[in-house]
Amino acid sequence: MCKIFASQDPSRYELQTRRLRLNGQSTSIRLENSFWRILDEIAEMNEMSTPAFISTLHSEVLEQRGEPKNFSSLLRCACLVFLDRKTDRDVTHLAAE
Repeated sequence: MCKIFASQDPSRYELQTRRLRLNGQSTSIRLENSFWRILDEIAEMNEMSTPAFISTLHSEVLEQRGEPKNFSSLLRCACLVFLDRKTDRDVTHLAAE
């Protein structure tokens, strides 16, 4: 059952740290490569750089809920929301054919 998960390429879950500015503050964020790829895709779809997208997201979260306790976890969950919605769109598109 777990072979598909256990046999994945280790580069998918290798951690990568990127330095960026959030609301003018220099910081670094450490995520698995798979999540960085999704964030890069989201940013590209919005015609933004990944740091600009992440900074915009951070600003919106601050405005709506205040400082997040774990921004890296928020980014991972944002990726999951994106994938869920992308899957929903794909399923809707297939149903229309």
